[in-house]
Amino acid sequence: MNLLDLTGKTVLITGGAGAIGQVITATLAAHGAQVAVNDVLPDAEGQAIVAAVAGLDVPADRVAYFRGDAADPAAAERCLDAVTAAWGMPQVVACHAGMVDAYPVTEYPLDRFDLLMQVNVRAAFVMAQAAARRWATAGTPGLLLFTTSWVQDVPWPEITPYNASKAAMKTMMRGFARELAPQGIRANAIAPGIVGVGMAKRQWDTDPSYRARAQKAIPLGALQDPQSVANAFLFLCSDLAAYMTGSVLLVDGGCSLYPMD
Repeated sequence: MNLLDLTGKTVLITGGAGAIGQVITATLAAHGAQVAVNDVLPDAEGQAIVAAVAGLDVPADRVAYFRGDAADPAAAERCLDAVTAAWGMPQVVACHAGMVDAYPVTEYPLDRFDLLMQVNVRAAFVMAQAAARRWATAGTPGLLLFTTSWVQDVPWPEITPYNASKAAMKTMMRGFARELAPQGIRANAIAPGIVGVGMAKRQWDTDPSYRARAQKAIPLGALQDPQSVANAFLFLCSDLAAYMTGSVLLVDGGCSLYPMD
């Protein structure tokens, strides 16, 4: 018996069109799940990304794009309606959408702070709340997954609002888990380290001081492969993790073991 077989499960992932989200989507779909990719990209762009993911030996009918801003309650409801009409109510909702900016803490623009909190914290709460209401009303179990980060516990310089948003998501996840467990609704989180995509990869490649600092912060010594993040999602979506709720799965190369300095 393949305990990592997700056949029959539908997973909705917010921020699924991003670099890490695409790897998660491909991995879950390759293991049998139907994956609803939610993001704010225009339909044509989102559908092109989904088509590219489906080109990675993933059946095209297992992946679809559903545009919408997860921070907007009406848009979140429309997204859930559309996914449910296509494949049935998702058994897993992964609140993965996020952003990061880098400024010294004394110079961090408040408009960027507000946007980051909306994307990272509000969007996760709104989508998780909407999904949990539907599961509770239907009397069916469900699983919420939140993408936090090792910086939820060990702050990284110049991204203080991001650190705070990830700490908030950790606590939010535990709140959902604590309140909804009697209804069979679980909540867990994945906490990656310094993943080799996006801003971290650009800084690693172009800024020697950042690279030296990051290498010191990663006990295993190398940037994280996004596939390792996807593997953590696969595990938590599978029956192997069926007795887990309120848990943070650290997959960070040891970053959280000690402060970098």
